Amino acid sequence: MFSVNHPDVKHIKILVAGQVGAGKSSFINSVNNAFRGRMTSEAIVDQSSGKSFTKNLKSHRVRGADGDLPFVLTDIMGLQPEVLEGSQPEDIIKAIYGHVKDEYKFNEEEPLSHTSEDYVSDPLLSDQAFCLVYIVEANTIEGIPQVIIMTKVDEACPLVKNDLKKVYTSKKIKEKMQLCSEMIGVPMNCIFPVKNYHDEIDTDDDVDVLILKAFDQIVNFANDRLMNAASN
Repeated sequence: MFSVNHPDVKHIKILVAGQVGAGKSSFINSVNNAFRGRMTSEAIVDQSSGKSFTKNLKSHRVRGADGDLPFVLTDIMGLQPEVLEGSQPEDIIKAIYGHVKDEYKFNEEEPLSHTSEDYVSDPLLSDQAFCLVYIVEANTIEGIPQVIIMTKVDEACPLVKNDLKKVYTSKKIKEKMQLCSEMIGVPMNCIFPVKNYHDEIDTDDDVDVLILKAFDQIVNFANDRLMNAASN
């Protein structure tokens, strides 16, 4: 049974970032699907517009069949490639350290000001995110994450599309992971290939195994960081 490494923190917050259309909100839903054993729609998904459907900072509790689990996945506005050097990365940093109120509506033109009513000047330890998860498609490598979730592996490799169990034996997927590691500087053991649920009506064990394997490591990283933050 998992337990949080601090008495004042009941839920570990994990910030989920990524470019528009990479599968950020779908990953959040896929985690809940795997834990509940059925399809869910915690985070609203829209991949048709080419723009971020997520406009507000939104926290999603992770729930199992028997109730809430001690994790919160926080969804933020998708990054537009042309503004990666603009205001949004600043808001990501503020969100990591708990300075952004839940439901804050992101402004694409300018970052959150410390004078705004949505700015938390003195956040609690429980307000902070303890792991940054960056979502990328298997054929697009961008970002500065701590953990990478590589989505749409079934679209990147025909072998994996036919049999998801072969994701870690696929030469093509391994090449994508190595390229990602070299370009971003994240070690291979922090890159997790997954397939998000998209148009399925039932859960699938092979999909769940990859999702839960990734989420298990994310939670361990986050709990380690919480323990380090509490001791400093």
